[in-house]
Amino acid sequence: MPSNRSKSEKPEAAKQLRRDPYEVLGVSRNSTDQEIKSAYRKMALKYHPDKNANDPEAADIFKEVTFSYNILSDPDKRRQYDTSGFEAVESESQELELDLSSLGAVNTMFAALFSKLGVPIKTTVSATVLEEALNGMVTVRPLLLGQPITKKVEKQCCHFYSVEISESEARAGLVCQVHSSDKSKFKLLYFDREDNGGLGLCLQEDSAKTGKVTSAGMYFLGFPVYRLDHTLNSMAAAKDPDSAFFKKLDGFQPCELTELKAGTHVFAVYGDNFFKSATYTIEVLSCEPFSEEKDSLRAVEAQILTKRVELSKFETEYREVLAQFTEMTSRYTQEMQEIDELLKQRNEIHASYTNAPPIKRSSSRSRNRGHSKEDKEDAPVREKKSSFRDRTKKKKWFNIHLKVDKRKPC
Repeated sequence: MPSNRSKSEKPEAAKQLRRDPYEVLGVSRNSTDQEIKSAYRKMALKYHPDKNANDPEAADIFKEVTFSYNILSDPDKRRQYDTSGFEAVESESQELELDLSSLGAVNTMFAALFSKLGVPIKTTVSATVLEEALNGMVTVRPLLLGQPITKKVEKQCCHFYSVEISESEARAGLVCQVHSSDKSKFKLLYFDREDNGGLGLCLQEDSAKTGKVTSAGMYFLGFPVYRLDHTLNSMAAAKDPDSAFFKKLDGFQPCELTELKAGTHVFAVYGDNFFKSATYTIEVLSCEPFSEEKDSLRAVEAQILTKRVELSKFETEYREVLAQFTEMTSRYTQEMQEIDELLKQRNEIHASYTNAPPIKRSSSRSRNRGHSKEDKEDAPVREKKSSFRDRTKKKKWFNIHLKVDKRKPC
């Protein structure tokens, strides 16, 4: 008995030792998604198992950081935790971000297979790439405004680009876009300069299919710009198509940075394919010639935010009506079956009002058998008659019909 009690108490003790996810990541409760993501990446890089191979304490901290981020990065789970704590969050359903560079060939193959089957696989930038960037050990290529560059980056590798912007260009806004014509998976990254001169990851956008290409973009326009996380919707669609519709805008979240200052800014493209390299085209544009597009984007995103609120209210109404419709459909089927049964009983009662013996009807099979016997007996007679007719109709070869004029002697 004591041994059983100690085993059951272990999970309870583990639950009590869990720290607040906000405390683990060092962020406040009103932090944005981007601030939470930035804090997670810094701590994940610091305590990553690849950098702390023989440190079990670092491995435990890395698990705690990952667990906390999995709660706070999902809007539904974050809302549940804020309301009811850990009890409302199922730890078994947490999705992990995979570092493909640290997986073996077999595990990478399984991850690629699940991704092909439609299971959303979250991936993270390689810890090696982030560490090299933080230590200033990466090559940064210059990129001119308005001049696209097409390159090929190896899987789990990164190409870095620096962009110089003036005061007027910073005020007008900046847009960085990347697309891949062969639908490669990649990540668009933005780095901040650290105090030691290295580069720290600040923003990340995963590529998404848009028509015949995959693309990703970052928009620094001087006002709040929103990003749409497609993974949340794909996960909801796998569970319930209706939920996928109503949660379609849940991943519509504001980006952390809304404008850039004059100076040098560093963007990067990270190859996120499972096995092959990624071909991409990157372009950075000044928004000075695109003033109308800026106003249109601002207006449309405001409408999307309004629609998200309306969609939440509409879901409640829809669920109520759907429940009524399901109930009415079930009742309709039941009523139809009961009416058919009553009419059947009525017909049987009507048929019982008679003293005549029941009519014996020969089955169709016996009738068919009778016809088949008669057909067999009549068959030889029919064959004889037909052969006789054919003989009379046939002409022999010497029966030649000649017209003779009887008036003229031969």
